Amino acid sequence: MARKTIITCAVTGNLTTREQHSGLPATPEEIATACLEAADAGAAIAHIHVRDPQTAKPSMELELYAQVVELIRQKNTDLILNITTGPGGRFVPSDADPSVAGPGTTILPPEKRVEHIARLKPEICTLDFNTMNSGAQVVINTPRNVRIMAEIIRDNGVKPELELFDTGDIVLANDFLKQGLIEGAPMCSLVTGVKYGLPSTPDAMAMASRMLPTDAAWTGFGVGRWAFPMLVQSWLLGGHVRIGMEDTVYIGKGQLTTGNGELTARAREFIEKLGGEVASTGEARQMLGLAD
Repeated sequence: MARKTIITCAVTGNLTTREQHSGLPATPEEIATACLEAADAGAAIAHIHVRDPQTAKPSMELELYAQVVELIRQKNTDLILNITTGPGGRFVPSDADPSVAGPGTTILPPEKRVEHIARLKPEICTLDFNTMNSGAQVVINTPRNVRIMAEIIRDNGVKPELELFDTGDIVLANDFLKQGLIEGAPMCSLVTGVKYGLPSTPDAMAMASRMLPTDAAWTGFGVGRWAFPMLVQSWLLGGHVRIGMEDTVYIGKGQLTTGNGELTARAREFIEKLGGEVASTGEARQMLGLAD
């Protein structure tokens, strides 16, 4: 039998802009619709960020998350929701004094970054382990803050998806697992193509995947032009796959996608042409150890 592969669709993200694609989902209605379209195309999991409905800029408003979840559940009660906790960890040093936060800094207490998780209790939420350069800015996730977030996530019965951007992140995540801060078989994402993190190469993804615990359910993906090549690479290495407008706004070279449904359908096409089978939501729950 062909092995089952879980497709996650990351529908809007934190960095993609309306300048890159005018159809980027931004309002709760648009984000919910994108998740539903991805589900119809074969995604078992929708990865959710929210945006300011007026400006389309990234937001962390709890009520926006609540609206998205409600709109999805009105039409689909089966889709697995994976809600981000990534925003709130960005530091931009001011020019006059780099010890003082400048414009663009989003640093928040760890408790605030998971406030929406404690309220909404999705089946899955992300947990970022990266501290790294990000353009002219820095993303900071200290072991203390990640620990606090991990404990709150665990206490609310939510499964964390461990977001791993480089090899040091994997070492830290493995330490958390040894300390019992992450319960059960881990769910991991190997993020490639973010500058100054893991590059989008077969060697980098293969090396990173070998560093994971043997019982980990993992997904590998790339961003930008490497989104589909690394999707295939993840499948070839035995991982699950992720696609969506968070990762790429193109369906082909120079061709903007019509949306997350089209991207998901293309991911499914690749998996099936390679001889694989796409996991249903029920199969994905069983594979990830989620409650039925």
